[in-house]
Formats: sequence, structure tokens, C-alpha cells
Amino acid sequence: MTFRMDRRRVLLAGAAGLGASALSLPRVARAAAYPSERAITFICPWPAGGTADVTMRALCQAAAKVLGQTVIIENRAGASGMLGTKVLSTAKPDGYTIGQVPISVTRFAQLRTVQLDPLKDLTYLARVNGQTFGLAVRADSPWKTLAEFVAAAKAKPGLISYGSAGIGGATHVGMEEFNLLAGIQLNHIPYKGGAPALQDLLGGQVDAVADSSSWAPHVKSGKLRLLVTWGETRTRDFPAVPTLKESGYDLVVDAPNGIGAPKGMDPAIVARLRDAFRKATADPEFIAVCDRIDAPVMYLDQPDYEKYIQATYRKDTQLIERLKLRELLAKG
Repeated sequence: MTFRMDRRRVLLAGAAGLGASALSLPRVARAAAYPSERAITFICPWPAGGTADVTMRALCQAAAKVLGQTVIIENRAGASGMLGTKVLSTAKPDGYTIGQVPISVTRFAQLRTVQLDPLKDLTYLARVNGQTFGLAVRADSPWKTLAEFVAAAKAKPGLISYGSAGIGGATHVGMEEFNLLAGIQLNHIPYKGGAPALQDLLGGQVDAVADSSSWAPHVKSGKLRLLVTWGETRTRDFPAVPTLKESGYDLVVDAPNGIGAPKGMDPAIVARLRDAFRKATADPEFIAVCDRIDAPVMYLDQPDYEKYIQATYRKDTQLIERLKLRELLAKG
């Protein structure tokens, strides 16, 4: 009797094992074959034509060569980059929807303008490149230096306008920090991205624009004047333009671009994507595009990128209180 019961248990256990293996095989097979099923959708949370869009397109072309699969850019602009980020976080975690993650997600999540937890709801793949921020005006503007701009703003509180990519974004927050240090008040005009803000500056609808280097070609062509950059050091393309620190303001602002995906990804697919974007950031064509718009490569692989996200989250907690960002958002 004992022999028959033990034999039955062994048979049942074997059948259960075979069943589990059968269930797991499709997932294993899919991960091994990834990304052969279809093209990969890459969500860019900014309008077409901006610096993030330009660099992400070059990056995705380089990654596509490594993956052996087409990567299609889908622009989902709005809410200072959070519309696309939210769409990314709720996508199916099969590796066929990935995208750019704005570093400001660590701030907007705490401000409750996007309903997600950046420490839990996203898979971080790589930090890829940074941005050069600056304040630009039209070439026919009366302000030739940052000092002249500040003096005019003090003489006309709230009358000089500037455009940014949206309330609470890196350029808006950077300008609010600068305003406090300079003791000035400006009229902030938020846009859905840097590209439309730039177009309104060129058209004379705003007095200045705070943005990443979308202004660079227009500064070089003589249509715009760059008053200051926000990095640690002067830029390669505009060595005559001082930084905020050189101008007497102890402020450095950068916002590195990262690549992410929904949570719950198969580790094998995550590894495949990490490898692809590691190689893509070293691709000469991607580096050339970054160099052209002063967007330095700032690569970090997943473990270090995750640590960077966590550190930025803690920093933003303090920044929200210091700049009273909740009150600014409430005012619209």
C-alpha cells in the first residue's frame, strides 16, 4: 500500500512539474526571441523637434541596430513630460513599450501631478545624456547681458515674460531658483515643451525662453542671444557665454535623460535592453547629435541610474518645500 501511495505521489509531482515547465516555456521562449515579434514603441514625452526628441531619435536608431528591430518614436507630449511617462508606466511590461523618463518625475510624483511612484512603478534601464540649459532672448532684445536682464526685471517686476516647458519642470524650477537668488519676479508662461516656447520667443510672444539647447541653432544664426548657461562649466559651442555661477549665482541645473520601461519586466528582456542602450550611447552617430546641441553623454547603467533616481527624489523633497512649488502649481 505504501509503495502504491509513494508511486502515486511521484507521478503527481512529475505531472505538476511538467505542467509548470509547460506554462513557463512560452515566457522563456518569448524572452529568448525578443524583440522578433514586432517593432518596439518608444514614448518620447515631449513634442517633435525639441532637444529631447532629437537626441532620443538618434539614440533609438542606434539601439535598433543592436536589437535588430525597428524602434518607432511616439511623441506623447503634455503635463511637462508626465503624460507620456504615465502612459509608459501603465504599458504592458513585455519590452515592446519603452521610453524616455524625465528626471522631473521624482518631483511631479511628490507634487501629485502624476499618479505614479517613480521608485516602484518603472523599470530604469540607463541614464544616457544630459542637457545644456540656458536663458535666451531675441537678438533685437535690449538686454545684451544677464546683468542687464536682471536690472530690467527689478525695474519692472512681473512684466518681463519667459517661456518654459511647463510648471514644475527643470527649466521652470531652475528659473524659480534663479529668481530667488537674483531677487526678481518674472512672468512665467508654461508650454507643453521647449519647442513651442522657442517658437513663441522667435515670434515675439515672450521676452525670453529658459530651455535646453533648442535655442543653439538660432543663437548661431544670429536670431537669438544667449545670456547665460546653467551648467557647471561653459559649453563647448558657446565658450564666451558665462555660467550662472560665474555670474554670481550659486546654481547649477541639469536634467539627464533616462530610458525606462514599465515595472514587472522579464529580467532577460531587461538585460537585452540594457545592453542595447549601453552600446547605443557609444554609437558615433548618437554622440555627434549630442555634440551638435551641447547635450553631453552621461551614461549610467541600471544599478547606478537607480541610485541616481533615489538621490534625486530625496533632493526634490527639499526643493518642493523651499520653492513652495505646491503653491505655484495651485496658482496655475
